[in-house]
Amino acid sequence: MIRPASPDDVPAILGLIRELAEYEKAAHEVRATEEGLRAALFGERPAVFAHLAEVDGEIAGFVLWFLTFSTWRGVHGVYMEDLYVRPRHRGGGLGLALMAELGRICAERGYQRLEWAVLDWNEPSIAFYEKLGAVRQDEWLKYRLTDEPLRRLAGRA
Repeated sequence: MIRPASPDDVPAILGLIRELAEYEKAAHEVRATEEGLRAALFGERPAVFAHLAEVDGEIAGFVLWFLTFSTWRGVHGVYMEDLYVRPRHRGGGLGLALMAELGRICAERGYQRLEWAVLDWNEPSIAFYEKLGAVRQDEWLKYRLTDEPLRRLAGRA
């Protein structure tokens, strides 16, 4: 079963985020807290959304996403920040079901893009996405500002 997350799911979502970070060899980078996730997902103006995959009442995976906007198309899209299915539940179609739910949301709301990033060494995920018909965007380089460089930039305002 795929369903939208509820406030009661926040501890489980944080646990899944930590499992994903461990899988991606970046557990030391997780700074998320239950309070922060609760505010982002269920605060006065939520800016991020989550859906969960359940098997026999157990949370087996999740997808976390937010809206983007394409100036060229003139409409919103979805950026899939995280997709994770616990190892013991992989291969049963839960990843596909979570992505299909995002596809349904895009179609229902007129969004014209579904985008995400994947680590270059994550061959199983790359194969999964390409099997869906996803096209790699090699011509775009991804950049990020965090921590002190972001604070320095903010100081220039």
